[in-house]
Amino acid sequence: MRQVGALTRYHLELLVRSHAWLPPFLAFALLLVVGVTAGDPLLGGLGYGAGLLVPVSAWYVRGALTAEPPASRACLVAVAGPVRVHLGALLAALSAGLLLAVGEVAALWWVSGPVAGPGAQREPGVGPALLAGLVTSVVCVLLGVLAGALGNRPVLVRAPYGVLAALGLAAAALVVPVSPANAALRGVVTAARTGRPAAPWGELLLAAVLSAAVGAGVAALAGRRPE
Repeated sequence: MRQVGALTRYHLELLVRSHAWLPPFLAFALLLVVGVTAGDPLLGGLGYGAGLLVPVSAWYVRGALTAEPPASRACLVAVAGPVRVHLGALLAALSAGLLLAVGEVAALWWVSGPVAGPGAQREPGVGPALLAGLVTSVVCVLLGVLAGALGNRPVLVRAPYGVLAALGLAAAALVVPVSPANAALRGVVTAARTGRPAAPWGELLLAAVLSAAVGAGVAALAGRRPE
């Protein structure tokens, strides 16, 4: 476990040094600025920002998996094993997505107006709204990492197909009703109308279990399939 933690830190450093973190961050920031206006209701902005985290987190997975040169990666795999190396890259992408989620919630709290939308049955407290938005954002990050894991090596080794697959899976996570991300986002949107926010703990648990299972399976596949 300690070795996986060290590999996660290593891949995070690679993300920063290679500037692979920058394009998804800039795309996220641009879409957030375009979609949210200062003074908008907090819950509406939190739902919008959380939804953007699904494709952005999938993008971070691709960045974490491709930031290292092939020769350097081969040496690392020879020393630590392909399973641990792949898990470290996925956890690095997850860490980057979670950091972005915290920043997104804080930024929207800073620029937002009322907590709920016009015509809401009541005006909820800021605390429950922020908690619901943060948990929803974490759910979306987990589903984004899941989509990125399935849309990249070793599941799909050809880059064009991988990009399309990751985008398709990210879109499905947002629109398919049984998806934890879709359910969590619907809860935030409903809370913006009713003024009764609730943190989607059940969706968080389901998203964590699904992401852990997929991540473990993909890492195991990395140990068997040449990239």
